[in-house]
Amino acid sequence: MRFLVRDRLLGIGDDYWIEDDQGNKVFLVDGKALRLRDTFELKDVRGRVLIDIRKKMFALRDTMVIERDGEALAAIRRKRLSLLRNHYRVTLADGTELDVSGKILDREFAVEYDGELLAVISRRWRHIRETYGVDVVRDDADPALLIAVAVCVIHLAEKEREG
Repeated sequence: MRFLVRDRLLGIGDDYWIEDDQGNKVFLVDGKALRLRDTFELKDVRGRVLIDIRKKMFALRDTMVIERDGEALAAIRRKRLSLLRNHYRVTLADGTELDVSGKILDREFAVEYDGELLAVISRRWRHIRETYGVDVVRDDADPALLIAVAVCVIHLAEKEREG
């Protein structure tokens, strides 16, 4: 499954659609402005909230939290003791860990579980400026979760660059 993300509007308070490879709107990322912390909602085409994404308020390192129906689904933070600046760890609620590594700010990175590729985020396939693709490799993977992970990692990397 391949999704297309128009990147130019990415920021708190900005809303943007994520389309499938046929150009159909699939998800809306709704950036919530006027909040004390960075907050996004991933919605379906009917406006139903599928995933809540927010920055954890009191954490030693910048951390984004992903929730579904009020339940914690994952926490994302830059990997400690990593020689690579662009390496993030996703800790799922069940303790499972996903690794995200690559050129985050260039939108060229991968999401893996135990060395197995789950998704590739890349601008290589796109001819449209300010756009990147999220290619979900495994059929049994949760596309909404992987898109939320990509949104979080990009947001954390951009905040780190600003900071």
